[in-house]
Amino acid sequence: MRQIVVDTETTGLLPEAGHRIIEIACVELINRQITGNKFHYYLNPERPVDSDAFAITGLTNDFLQDKPTFSQIFADLLQFIEGTEIIAHNAPFDIGFLVKEITLLPQDPTVLTNKITVFDTLALARKMFPGQRNNLDALCKRYKVDNSDRTLHGALIDANLLAKVYLLMTGGQTSLFTVNEISNSNENNDTRKIKATKKRSLPIIYANEIELALHNTKLCAIQKNSASKKCLWKDNVK
Repeated sequence: MRQIVVDTETTGLLPEAGHRIIEIACVELINRQITGNKFHYYLNPERPVDSDAFAITGLTNDFLQDKPTFSQIFADLLQFIEGTEIIAHNAPFDIGFLVKEITLLPQDPTVLTNKITVFDTLALARKMFPGQRNNLDALCKRYKVDNSDRTLHGALIDANLLAKVYLLMTGGQTSLFTVNEISNSNENNDTRKIKATKKRSLPIIYANEIELALHNTKLCAIQKNSASKKCLWKDNVK
């Protein structure tokens, strides 16, 4: 199962007002493991970055000036995410911006939406924690995911954090290990599996009549020699 965690940073909040994507990051999950494979670009939005967006991302117009445009990376992006489930926090925001960018190209906007499915972690968080703060920082705190490096919003940082949060929200901490970390521990895992299998397959061997008689004789001796003339184990023998 291949899933892609997606996050975007933009020049502002409203695509219908002409705002554009300035950073996009996609982090790959395969069978609920973070593989380390990613797709990440800063983009020239071909318009100024709003002051509010700069305060959140720290990305300046000068920094973005020589970066590729969305049209230049779109084919590679589509190839990376095609046929996958897209995971995003407040997915309508990210998908809405992606669709808006595609409308500026000589492309049918459904070229994206027809090739992916979408999972919104914000919608899930609101169901799991109604009435609570459910932004990414709050979820990191709730699930004890280290976000100390997140001094500013960044698509790649946020996509990596969201991948870990998503795995914890939907199934378990063991999935936070990367494929490389898991492959390095295969020998130990295989050993544990073998031991567990052997333990489960051990037969139950019951005492025969002679062994039961010897056991009872031993319990009688314990009872005779005890100060209370009692033997707890003998009294509980059925």
